Amino acid sequence: MRRELPTSADGPVPEGQAYDVVVIGAGIAGAALAAAISDQGLRIALVEAAPLGTGELPATIDLANFDHRVSALTPRSREFLDRLEAWQPIANYRHLPYQHMTVWDAEGTGRIEFDCSEVDAPALGHIVENRAIVDALLARVLEAKDVTLYNPARLVSFEQQADGPLQVLLDNGESLATSLLVAADGAQSRVREMAGFETREWDYGHRAIVATVEVEASHEDTAWQRFLPSGPLALLPLPGDRGRHYCSIVWSLQEGLVDGLLQQDDSGFCRELEVASERCLGAVLACSPRGAFPLRQRHAVDYVLPGIALVADAAHTIHPLAGQGINLGLQDVDVLAQEILAGGERGSDPGDIDLLRRYQRRRKSENLLMMAAMDGFKRLFEQQALPVRWLRNVGMRGVGRLAPLKQQIIRHAMGIH
Repeated sequence: MRRELPTSADGPVPEGQAYDVVVIGAGIAGAALAAAISDQGLRIALVEAAPLGTGELPATIDLANFDHRVSALTPRSREFLDRLEAWQPIANYRHLPYQHMTVWDAEGTGRIEFDCSEVDAPALGHIVENRAIVDALLARVLEAKDVTLYNPARLVSFEQQADGPLQVLLDNGESLATSLLVAADGAQSRVREMAGFETREWDYGHRAIVATVEVEASHEDTAWQRFLPSGPLALLPLPGDRGRHYCSIVWSLQEGLVDGLLQQDDSGFCRELEVASERCLGAVLACSPRGAFPLRQRHAVDYVLPGIALVADAAHTIHPLAGQGINLGLQDVDVLAQEILAGGERGSDPGDIDLLRRYQRRRKSENLLMMAAMDGFKRLFEQQALPVRWLRNVGMRGVGRLAPLKQQIIRHAMGIH
């Protein structure tokens, strides 16, 4: 049974240029999907509302020239980007493979160390600026002869008539016809809202402060995470230069604590960060301008309708405490691309609901499992009752002594199954 979809306020959307797949959103997920299904005989449109930059990425390593948005890519995500021929440009620009991770509880003695040597891997993951990922993927997309980029162009409406393609109207007047419309347009997805996908969501009452900081001591290619009663603080290692050391911070805080930190001058903020991090990297010498974003958990009840699929943040958003959001999104893209291409070999249309349900079955349970685990960690470390604090500290120390369990945790976090 086909679901009735919205129509343009000015009447039915006219038939337009025909595509097999139209992807809304040219961020990491959307660009990755376009790249993953290109050069396979499909006609693909990639639509992005924000003007895409064409300038060179800054080569200078200092506080002013790092992207605020960084991702901790797992080896599984790195391998996917490599298959898309997007990893080498990232590696040629800059990234930092981290070999070690230190996690500790601010309310006790619980501490656990993870090292790549425990699973015979060269790294636990790679810290990469988001703009470098997007730049590499877009370069790959622009080389593909079967991908048409509409930019800047904003989705206005779409409709689907019985047994016909989706008709998609853009604000530049273009009309596109497609078998499959993919929502890769982020947490506030217009496609998801227009199509009426049901979601389960709640607000954490937290915001995350993001910034780049210069620290006194070398991070030693280690990711640091401290669980405080007010929320977790992560310091992610960045490339340094001439003896100077940098980290990207993601500091999740209860809503009432955020504005005061944002309004402090740089020296005051650095002092607060030193206290929160227990000076694990010595003094915090300087910081970039700070940004903040609200934390909200959201999960679509279904990822698919006939002719429509949600991927990445359009389908699910997760607490950033373990940096898994981008990795889950890239796994969505990889699986959807696999199903589209495998379906094509069987003669199936990309928007076929059975094909799309296979994608949903393969991804939904894994996403839900990771979301539940991150939510559980977040809630566990917020608890201040003495018995709970004692148990979690004992548990952290116990896991550190159980090599097989610890290896299993590391492999799962790395995306190795």
